[in-house]
Amino acid sequence: MNITANRTSLPLSKRRRYLLDDQVGFVLRQAFQRHTTLFTEKMGAEITPTQWAVISKLHEIGACSQNLLGRQTAMDAATVKGVVDRLTKRGIVATAPDPNDGRRILVSLTEEGENLADLHIGRALDVTEATLAPLTATERGTLMSLLMKLR
Repeated sequence: MNITANRTSLPLSKRRRYLLDDQVGFVLRQAFQRHTTLFTEKMGAEITPTQWAVISKLHEIGACSQNLLGRQTAMDAATVKGVVDRLTKRGIVATAPDPNDGRRILVSLTEEGENLADLHIGRALDVTEATLAPLTATERGTLMSLLMKLR
């Protein structure tokens, strides 16, 4: 099928307009790119956003199964396993079999991981503040509320 011929065969008045700049996915990606740049500037290159998600979630809830950690950080099983493997090699997290279920792997922060979390929490809060800086307090609340509805 010739897509160009199909598109131009419609009169201008019948064509649906699609402007990339007006699309939610495009705008979200731009906002995320800005956020990621701010994250790298403030957190440094040694911690990626996915690594920080694992570190901060373990700091928040304590040891948990790798499966639960993936759900809590919105990562699929392969991604969370890769992140945990890399953080384990760096001595930031440790894994151990669950004493109550040998099929389950528990993940926890090491002492070094706890120290790293404590060190970076302020920086992570600064990333959020910098990301939301163009918005008023009311707009920040509205944005977060609306984004929560979309997830």
